[in-house]
Amino acid sequence: MTPGSPLAAAVVFRLGPVPVTRPVVTTWGIMAVLAIGSWAGTRRLRPEPSRLQAVLELLVTGIQSQIEEVVRRDARPLLPLLGTLFIFLLTANVCGIVPGVQAPTGRIETPAALALVVFLSVHWFGIRARGLSAYLGSFARPKPIMLPLNLLAEVTRTFSLMVRLFGNIMSGEFLIGIVLALAGLFVPIPLMALELLVGVVQAYIFSMLATVFIGAATADDS
Repeated sequence: MTPGSPLAAAVVFRLGPVPVTRPVVTTWGIMAVLAIGSWAGTRRLRPEPSRLQAVLELLVTGIQSQIEEVVRRDARPLLPLLGTLFIFLLTANVCGIVPGVQAPTGRIETPAALALVVFLSVHWFGIRARGLSAYLGSFARPKPIMLPLNLLAEVTRTFSLMVRLFGNIMSGEFLIGIVLALAGLFVPIPLMALELLVGVVQAYIFSMLATVFIGAATADDS
C-alpha cells in the first residue's frame, strides 16, 4: 500500500516479524476499556439498581429484545456474541471523534476480521442447532443445482458486510480530515455529529445483519 492510502495503517511496533498497527492497538485499547467497564459496572449488582446498573440493564434488555424480534425465539444463547459485537462496534465507530484517535473500523483489517467472526459464527450456530448433515444439506435447497449459488452467496454477503462497514466509516473520517485541513478547527463539527450518527447506525446495521444471518442458519425449514 502506498503512503497516504486510506488502506494503509501506521506500524506502532513489531512482535518479532509481525507488525502491530495503530488500528490493532486502538482495538486492544477499546477491548480493555469495555472489559474494565463491564467488570466495574457489574461487580456490585443489587436488587434495587443504581443509575449505572439501570443503564446497563436497559442496554442489555434492549439488545436482547432486538435479537428476539429477528430470530423469533429465546435470544439468550446469541446475546453474548451479538451484544458484544454491537457494543464493540458502537465504541469503535464513534471513537474517531476523540482527537488523535482513529476508528479501527475505518481500516480494512478490522471490518474484515469482524465479518470473518460473523461468517464462522453463522455456521457454528447453524450446525449446533440443526446438526451437521441437515445444515450442509440446506445449501442444496430447493434444488441441488442451487448449491454453487448458495455457497457463493455465503461469501458475497460476508464481503458485503465488510465493505459496507469499512466504506462508511473510512469515508466519513476521510471527509472530516479534508475539511479540517482546508477550513479550520470548528467547521467540521456538524460533520463530526453526522459521523457520530453514521457510526451508531452502522453498528446497528452490522449487528442486525449478523442476527439475520444466524437466525436464518438456525431456523428449522424442514
